[in-house]
Amino acid sequence: MFKPKLFTVLPELNKEQLIRDITSGILVGIVALPLAIAFAIASGVSPEKGLISAVIGGFLVSFLGGSRVQIGGPTGAFIVILYGIVEKFGINGLLIATMMAGVILIVMGIAQFGSLIKFIPYPVIVGFTSGIAVIIFSSQVKDFLGLAIPQVPSEFFEKWTAYAKALPTFSPESLLVGMTALLIIIFWPRVSKKIPGPLVAIIITTVAVQLLHLDVDTIASRFGEIPSTIPSPSFPSVDFATVKSLIMPATTIAVLGAIEALLSAVVADGMIGSRHKSNMELIAQGVANIASPLFGGIPVTGAIARTATNIKNGGRTPIAGIVHAITLLFIMLVFGSWAKLIPMPTLAAILIIVAWNMSEHHVFRQLLKSPRSDVIVLVTTFGLTVIFDLTVAIEVGMLLAVILFMQRMAGLTNVGVITGELRDEDEEDDPNAIVSRTIPPGVEVFEISGPFFFGAASKFKDAVHIVGKSPAIRIIRMRKVLSIDATGLNMMRELLKDCRKSGTTLILSGVHVQPLFAMQQYGLESEIGEENIFGNIDDALDRSRELLGITRIGRPANFVPTVKRESGK
Repeated sequence: MFKPKLFTVLPELNKEQLIRDITSGILVGIVALPLAIAFAIASGVSPEKGLISAVIGGFLVSFLGGSRVQIGGPTGAFIVILYGIVEKFGINGLLIATMMAGVILIVMGIAQFGSLIKFIPYPVIVGFTSGIAVIIFSSQVKDFLGLAIPQVPSEFFEKWTAYAKALPTFSPESLLVGMTALLIIIFWPRVSKKIPGPLVAIIITTVAVQLLHLDVDTIASRFGEIPSTIPSPSFPSVDFATVKSLIMPATTIAVLGAIEALLSAVVADGMIGSRHKSNMELIAQGVANIASPLFGGIPVTGAIARTATNIKNGGRTPIAGIVHAITLLFIMLVFGSWAKLIPMPTLAAILIIVAWNMSEHHVFRQLLKSPRSDVIVLVTTFGLTVIFDLTVAIEVGMLLAVILFMQRMAGLTNVGVITGELRDEDEEDDPNAIVSRTIPPGVEVFEISGPFFFGAASKFKDAVHIVGKSPAIRIIRMRKVLSIDATGLNMMRELLKDCRKSGTTLILSGVHVQPLFAMQQYGLESEIGEENIFGNIDDALDRSRELLGITRIGRPANFVPTVKRESGK
């Protein structure tokens, strides 16, 4: 379970596959270059930090990961949360939060939480992903148009208000460079799918800006020189107050990284017919996010687009991801000084395409046709992500999803009273249907269908009070109750107390294993009496006749039925 995929696939690696992995790794490294720089700048840090993250994090994700083809590195999903952390806590705070997120990811992996990520509702994932896409797009308008805004507001509506006021200051040259890059990225795949469009856009626009001496912001004019070396590892300065303040942002980074990494791994599995180790993947992501900040890097996770590029170019083992990291390191060391000439509108165009691909607009529109509860979760998560904060959006989205899930589960649990003319809706051919039995006078039968948990307890309480007069015997039929929680047990105990006050005998029928065990642990079985708990309705009715002194045909009044534990009868 905790063995990296690299060490399980090495024995089957042959020369042909090794060549394909190396080739794919080089191509993916070239694809990752502009993205790493763009994501770093959009996150509020210098461009080399994105390259460092892709090198260090990308290497460790492939070396220790649980997927054959996962490519790790900085991604667009982190931009929103990272920008907020840098703005509030500075670079040092971001490094601490990233390392904290790494620790959380390792704990999640060791605790085998990998499979639990799939229980995050899809509307929550689409909601915050689409919201992130809108924020990424909004953050690139200034550079794309070359607007003269000294400081862009962080709030969504204030940001667009500032854009509207500064619109007369837009730069035609910046817009021309940005549009050129955008069109190249969109239409280049028609020319070649081997050479990445963003790289072509960077080369063409950079050369054009330098040859034509266009007045356009570049990485050099905004950030200065890009270091051509990997810095020595150093630990950020830590204090308890900062750590305490960064608990929620770090948790958000960890959850976001886990979701994106495992989603990417699942998509990759479908493309190559393999199966990843989710918990090992989480541990690898955690180690990568602890190591990356030591060299000044930012958070990393599995990148779906780069992983898909790896697969399409023949990558089938973690060797490709390792080569991708080495390729980026080589480019940084040899060509890093040239990267400073990249125009800012070109990077803005790259991120606009990233935002468009992240938006999942077609999925968003489809989900709007889903049940109303899912639409509420989707729109709420999306709105909170755009207007407020990603951390708040995930928290509220998950809370809403849980509440609505409980409401749905409660809706699946039905409590019916079966007395006199009122019968259950069982089919006539059901051998266990109550319609084929005779209910003695003075006996009241209830049927509980579905899990008996706190969401359904109120239904049970209301149903019990439908019949005003207390019967001599009350039978609770539980053949369709597969589970019960503490609230259900407490409600059953309250019913037992009410029955004793009114002189009513409580009998249980069709008790399954989990409810029976829970009653034993709760002490409820001994209170009800083992002689009043039966595996089927016939024995429960016989017990009621015995208590009432009624003789059934073929059985004496003093007949004592055998207590059975078979479930579902």
